[in-house]
Amino acid sequence: MIADPSGLIGTARAWIAQDPDPETRGELEALIAAGDLYELRSRFDGRLKFGTAGLRGEIAAGPTRMNRVVVAQAAAGLAAYLTAHAAPGTTPSVVIGFDGRKNSAVFARDSAELMAGAGVRAILLPRLLPTPLVAFAVRHLDVSAGIMVTASHNPPNDNGYKVYLGGIDEGAQIVSPADAEIEAEIVRVAGHSPVDTLPRSSGYEVADESVIEAYISQTAAVGRLPPTEIGAQPRVVYTAMHGVGWNTFSRVLGAAGFIEPDLVSAQIEPDARFPTVSFPNPEEPGALDLAFTTAREVGAHVIIANDPDADRLAIAIPDGSTAEGYRRLTGNQVGMLLGWRAAEAVAQGAASLGLMARGEVGTNGGAAAAQPSVARPTLACSVVSSPALAAVAADYGLGFRETLTGFKWVSRVPGLVFGYEEALGYLVNPTMLRDKDGISAAVAFLSLASDLAVDGFTIADQLDRFSERFGHFDSVQISLRVSDLARIDEVMAALRNNPPQQIGGTPVASIDDLKGGSADLPPSDILRIRTEDGSRIMVRPSGTEPKLKVYIDVSSARGSLAKRKKSVATRLAALEAGMRELIS
Repeated sequence: MIADPSGLIGTARAWIAQDPDPETRGELEALIAAGDLYELRSRFDGRLKFGTAGLRGEIAAGPTRMNRVVVAQAAAGLAAYLTAHAAPGTTPSVVIGFDGRKNSAVFARDSAELMAGAGVRAILLPRLLPTPLVAFAVRHLDVSAGIMVTASHNPPNDNGYKVYLGGIDEGAQIVSPADAEIEAEIVRVAGHSPVDTLPRSSGYEVADESVIEAYISQTAAVGRLPPTEIGAQPRVVYTAMHGVGWNTFSRVLGAAGFIEPDLVSAQIEPDARFPTVSFPNPEEPGALDLAFTTAREVGAHVIIANDPDADRLAIAIPDGSTAEGYRRLTGNQVGMLLGWRAAEAVAQGAASLGLMARGEVGTNGGAAAAQPSVARPTLACSVVSSPALAAVAADYGLGFRETLTGFKWVSRVPGLVFGYEEALGYLVNPTMLRDKDGISAAVAFLSLASDLAVDGFTIADQLDRFSERFGHFDSVQISLRVSDLARIDEVMAALRNNPPQQIGGTPVASIDDLKGGSADLPPSDILRIRTEDGSRIMVRPSGTEPKLKVYIDVSSARGSLAKRKKSVATRLAALEAGMRELIS
């Protein structure tokens, strides 16, 4: 008899009794048979917490993993929350989407049945689709909430559960206190109702194509290519990174008048195994290797990559100084170019009414006098993104806001006309949806590249023109991946308890600990370090992966472009080396 003083085996057997999935039941039965109390403890010591990022974790048995029991509890808890917050006499509603990851369709169907069983109007999207479709559908269908089953760019065996709220939240991701209130309902369900006793119903709806057609039509309007300019479109290579982006993106391109790109055929169809990449994240080393190969073969001018759920966008351009012949632009570089494009669009709209000089600009270039409640047009980015966007906003007389990391914050900025975060997330059409969207951002970027080509310029030229006008900005990110999360706490504590006096030979001017909040930001586990040469370093734990992240931003507006680039590169390399030494 196995000694089991904590009752883990009994707890596991109770879980098996309610689990509808034979695969995860089999996992636990094998662990019980082997007497593997260590692994059982890792599965049952706590539960996967529902927070502002929803749920995300490895697909496996037990409450600390993603599985049909945890998803059922989440769906029932969310249904209870929506019912409690519905206006008297109204029925709450939810739209549910899913991507091509393992179990995504099963988790979405379970959620639809449980929502319908709880008396919530549930609308299931008809097939696997990108995450931005759900963010769009919440507003388009005017529902109470949205659920997207995805783990975005996480490792292959992960999945997740992202939640949006309608109404006054306008389809944005959940934030506090809604996350804690939903979590409380989930915990209540988990403690009192085995999932096999929860009411289910097949009376959910399946959305028709009109939702998808509306998204395609409105997204195409972000950057339609005039027929007279079709010959100027740069040659493009596209990869979906084994995700769900291509079907929707291809239809948007057709509606916008663009020529279909050359495809990375091995990565174009959804495949939950992600067989050609170690991590299905275009930021990771090697993820774009097949795209580089295809681009060299066809002589592409631009590479466009979506992550697996197509809410992120990566761009690469030719670069003869690299072994691959191409280089991926940083999220900051793409963000500053799209932000400049957005600012110019606002300026052109305002100038047509003669309002810019008086500062009377509405969110779409309209007169503030005619719309007194409309907030000032504003560019926004996360606090760890480049200060370059602030320079654009100042040059154009627009508002600028920094937010905590995550589009749940960026998308809520009043008067937003463009927002981004350096982790390849961009919002170019905030009147349409309130989340990052890699498809609409790709259309906007392709439109920009085509407009430049008409005048004989490339994206590389535009980056230089940016540096000449606003200053040269560059950044680098350090990611310290750990196997033990305690290591992250140790590094953050060491930086707080023994703050560095210099980094890479540059004296430190100030360190702001944002754990208690600041005048411009709510509390967050972030250290903001400023050096005497004007550079900025941000240090924070990742919110979705076991990583400590360091963001270093350096800029220069002095001298020729060559001198600006050299100064920034030298200072950036020194600061990076100094920070690597501090956190090693």
